[in-house]
Amino acid sequence: MTSSNITLAKNNTEPRLEPINNPKSIKLKLAYWYTKQQMGKVVTPLKVHYARFPEGLGLPRKIDQIVESIDLDPKLKHLIKVYVATLNGCSFCVDIGKASAQKQEVDTAVFDDLLRFEESPNFTDAEKAALSYVEEATQNKHVDDATFDTLQNHFSDRDIVQITLLNAIENFYNLMNAPLNIDSDELCEIWSSN
Repeated sequence: MTSSNITLAKNNTEPRLEPINNPKSIKLKLAYWYTKQQMGKVVTPLKVHYARFPEGLGLPRKIDQIVESIDLDPKLKHLIKVYVATLNGCSFCVDIGKASAQKQEVDTAVFDDLLRFEESPNFTDAEKAALSYVEEATQNKHVDDATFDTLQNHFSDRDIVQITLLNAIENFYNLMNAPLNIDSDELCEIWSSN
């Protein structure tokens, strides 16, 4: 599958598990309050996943700390996250990725060309190499030597490990949300109005 054949539509369906809007535990009530303060609303993954399995609450924060420590160009980090989420059909992850990019003042107009990155002049050769790599890794769980060689022409070994890790993390989040029909929370709109 080439990137130009990939489409992402909003699910327009309810989550497969009913969101829990009024948790009983103090820990979850605090998590809901904190998330609403930080994000403008209590996000659906919190109400679906962690309301049912609060033992997992610390995992997203730990993952976020790892992602924050990745020293790739911020634009490239956002391109990878949004592209992988698009490949996996995770509209929540696409939305939060774009909202995060917007919050960090990354030019979000580039996302309009993401599905045509191979022929778009809006991407550098290095960005194209990284996007080809994560596409192939996401879809095939491995990459051809030619794809890896192209990536290696643009990035250090450390960068390649970080790109690979970022791809794996995004795939994790996508696999937590998409199968349960967790749709966009429209964070781009909420965050742009703040």
